[in-house]
Amino acid sequence: MDKTYCAYICSGCGIGEALDMEALAEVVTDEMSMECKSHECLCGQEGRAFIEKDIADGINTVVIGACSPRVMTDEFNFGDDKITVRANLREQVVWAEIKPAEGEEPDDEAAEYLQETAADYMRMACTRAQKTELPEPFQLEMLHKTILVMGGGLAGLTAAKEAAAAGYDVLLIEKEDKLGGKANGWRKSFPTKAPWTDLEENPIDALIAEIEGNSKITVKTGTEVARISGAPGDFNVTLKDAGSKSEWDAPAKVTVDEQDLIEKGEMEDPNDGLQKYTEIDPDAIKIGSVVLATGWKPADVSQYEHLGHGTLKNVVTNAEFEKLSKEGKVPANVAFIQSPGGEEHDKDFPYCNSVTSMVALKQAQYVCEDNEDGKAFILYQHMRTPGHMELFYKNVQLHDGIFMTKATVMKVEENGDKLSVSAENTLLGENLTLDVDMVVLAAGMEPVTANENSINLAYRQGPAFSDLDLFDGYADSHFICFPYETRRTGVYACGGVRKAETMEEAVDDATGAALKAIQCIESVDRGVAVHPRSGDATYPDFFMQRCTQCKRCTEECPFGALDDDEKGTPLPNPTRCRRCGTCMGACPERIIGFKDYNIDLIGSMIKSVEVPEDDDDRLRIIVFVCENDAYPALDMAGMKRNGINHMIRFIPVRCLGSVNMAWIRDALSAGMDGAMLLGCSYGDDYQCHFVKGSEIANKRMENIGDTLSTLGLEPERCAAEQVAITDYDKIPQILNDFVEEIVEMGPNPFKGF
Repeated sequence: MDKTYCAYICSGCGIGEALDMEALAEVVTDEMSMECKSHECLCGQEGRAFIEKDIADGINTVVIGACSPRVMTDEFNFGDDKITVRANLREQVVWAEIKPAEGEEPDDEAAEYLQETAADYMRMACTRAQKTELPEPFQLEMLHKTILVMGGGLAGLTAAKEAAAAGYDVLLIEKEDKLGGKANGWRKSFPTKAPWTDLEENPIDALIAEIEGNSKITVKTGTEVARISGAPGDFNVTLKDAGSKSEWDAPAKVTVDEQDLIEKGEMEDPNDGLQKYTEIDPDAIKIGSVVLATGWKPADVSQYEHLGHGTLKNVVTNAEFEKLSKEGKVPANVAFIQSPGGEEHDKDFPYCNSVTSMVALKQAQYVCEDNEDGKAFILYQHMRTPGHMELFYKNVQLHDGIFMTKATVMKVEENGDKLSVSAENTLLGENLTLDVDMVVLAAGMEPVTANENSINLAYRQGPAFSDLDLFDGYADSHFICFPYETRRTGVYACGGVRKAETMEEAVDDATGAALKAIQCIESVDRGVAVHPRSGDATYPDFFMQRCTQCKRCTEECPFGALDDDEKGTPLPNPTRCRRCGTCMGACPERIIGFKDYNIDLIGSMIKSVEVPEDDDDRLRIIVFVCENDAYPALDMAGMKRNGINHMIRFIPVRCLGSVNMAWIRDALSAGMDGAMLLGCSYGDDYQCHFVKGSEIANKRMENIGDTLSTLGLEPERCAAEQVAITDYDKIPQILNDFVEEIVEMGPNPFKGF
């Protein structure tokens, strides 16, 4: 693309009053060699027409100096064939100015500092425009739109039904000989409509009949998925008879350090002799995306020996009791134990939640319905009935035959042909001993993948998701921000494998996962990324001639987007890629980049910042800011007029995982006085939109300290901080404290070299 540039600076929203607009325009024209114009309201109808007239005359690369790039996106969108770069002069310059305290006179130098900051942001924006190229969307030679649904329970059947209703062909795989899954054993289901008090008929039979009569759904029972290779829009799925072994061997996961030992001959390659997992099975079925609905199983409660499951007759789980009740075998006196009790007074059974509470309420009603003098005793530590289910709970309380109390169950033992249940610390203020016919333990819903830990992916990173331990086996990798997501693009989870839920919730869940699977296929068709960078038409380009096969990109990719070819060279799968840039940040050779985001582009932006010499009041600190949480929090800090020190310059990045340490070294070598990473929280309660990016970046920053020491620089000149999008009141203090530390250390000794 032959670029024709023009920069536009808005004087609205207080920008014109705070800045010398003519001087700012001169920076653009004199230093950046771009034509520069100003307007009092660029986002208005006249302002847009002002820019569009120039575009009609041949301008195709536009720099906008105005508000944050997070706002007015439609107003400054001039088409996919135009490049638009935004400089944030409002939220992060003018509105971020530190105001004098009440009663103090304005600092004469404050306006000068503000002007310098605005000039640097215009320099960086112009540099970015010069280095940015229009993306060329990646297109598959052949796009496959069939959706694979793994699991024929309620969630899987619903997902198949909804995908088919949207016009997509569906392949439904169920390992059992019949459809329906766990729902086949349910006697009744929870209320789904007002007055939210009455149990309803199990809908599973009607749903199975609907699926079997749908011409767009192919059903294979007694079948399992042996192997999934490929990528969204072009998955290769190999099937096998349920229970049989697969001819395809899953690769062992090899770390970067282990790979180094293998290459040195100091360790055997665990994958030697295995069938190459990137090879395509000629009998594979072509699939566009996958809905994972493999379900759940009752969690193991036999570990609580004092309760007697597995050793005492008539001590059963709630799932076993449901089956008995459907067969009409409900005894007259039943104790429902919701927590293990014993020494662990306030603890629940594994994988318990609100569903196990509601199941106990439902099953207690069976006891009273089937026995004229039936008695049900619910002993709990936590009773959870969210939303409308509170009405269900209150209605059950009205049953004369149902007794509920908070209690710690200490022991279950045989007492003739009865079971004796001993409980302490009840709401009655006294201990209880109950003689009952049966004891029902509230076993939670353990996701199937928690133990099997695999969906048989033929990926270099292994056959599973790599995050199941973190989430107790549940397959959803970003529950709040991106529900149904897994760590493998194109695979979406629903039902019991994603979270413990009621039948009504499973129906909603499956509908959402089916929609995500459809969105994925349609995004691949357009050559753009799926969430969280939805619509991004860029993808990483690899300059393989300089690749050293270090494997860092393949190891650090949070989504398994990279395999290896037969020589051990990274093998990109663009439709698996989420465009986070973590591979770019990992590469020591700097050979990975995007059309509008690469090592040279960001490095050039850093170099475009003017670094004053020999002036302690004009130190320069570069801060790389995650675009998902930290950048919007900074914008909100500006909106609240929370002041930020004038020495700081922000560079937005896709994810902290994309920050290549070369940027840090180059910045400090060029005279910058400090560098910070500002991104999402990581760890067990992580908020990183790209799951591992923030954590990976922090590990890299730990290593950069050693490099700085060899250069004679203090490691404290670099820092990494975790913030949430709601931390807009905290961020200024975090940044200003870091500035004070840098000021105390003094200017970078490399300044001027």
